[in-house]
Amino acid sequence: MKIALMDSGTGLLAAAAAMRRLRPDADLVLSSDPDGMPWGPRTPEDVTAHALAVARSAAAHRPDALIVACNTASVHALPALRAELEPEVPVIGTVPAIKPATAGGGPVAIWATPATTGSPYQRDLIERFGHGVEVTGVPCPGLADAVQAADEAAIDDAIAAAAARTPRDVRSVVLGCTHYELVAERIRAALQQPGAPALVLHGSAEAVAAQALRRIGAEPAPAAAPTGALSVILSGRPGGLPAEALTFAEGRLLAASRTDLAPGTPAERPARADGVATAARR
Repeated sequence: MKIALMDSGTGLLAAAAAMRRLRPDADLVLSSDPDGMPWGPRTPEDVTAHALAVARSAAAHRPDALIVACNTASVHALPALRAELEPEVPVIGTVPAIKPATAGGGPVAIWATPATTGSPYQRDLIERFGHGVEVTGVPCPGLADAVQAADEAAIDDAIAAAAARTPRDVRSVVLGCTHYELVAERIRAALQQPGAPALVLHGSAEAVAAQALRRIGAEPAPAAAPTGALSVILSGRPGGLPAEALTFAEGRLLAASRTDLAPGTPAERPARADGVATAARR
């Protein structure tokens, strides 16, 4: 089994780690776009062009399914990705977990990028799945960029600023950007009120990974032998996990995988001391 995941940057780590936990025997292909990120400020047409390029690089590995582990790409490029790749490769998008969050009652906050907060896409999801619950959109400027750079001080500052904009009585928070799931516990710590019930965070990684398995008729097998390999593609080039990825638990989990080569890549270099193997440049 081979599952590909795509994003502009390290936001795909959460879904990739979820898939690794569900199927330790699955080969994973991580395709991102460090040369073209961030995608958020781009026009929908530009996002679609970049997403298609990243998806084509992943599709060259002949995966059984492709997870679009990016909210921005799912909003703007999902129809184009499905038109090009399906039915040969099922394409699974990422949708903010508004439905399960509101099903548990409110108030609910949705942390998302400024471009997504208040967008027609997010408003439609709230109208469809809000169940009459009070929902507050909270823009989080700079948080995704800080996570991408693994900038600890910037992450803390961005979380603190977003927390100050979040109603104190929220019972659950939707993490509306895949990057945010990498710092979920820091978000929880910033929002949890003393004496209040435990805050519930709703990410998408686990659900997206499970949906990918359902689309290809596979079952979770968390006890399977950890034989799955890892291939990393950076703006179309074979590479390794960036150093920033290893600052997160999800990145370190994936770094333990055997590293495979992209199609047509020459011999692999020996693994570095940090355990991450890097493919030789073409």
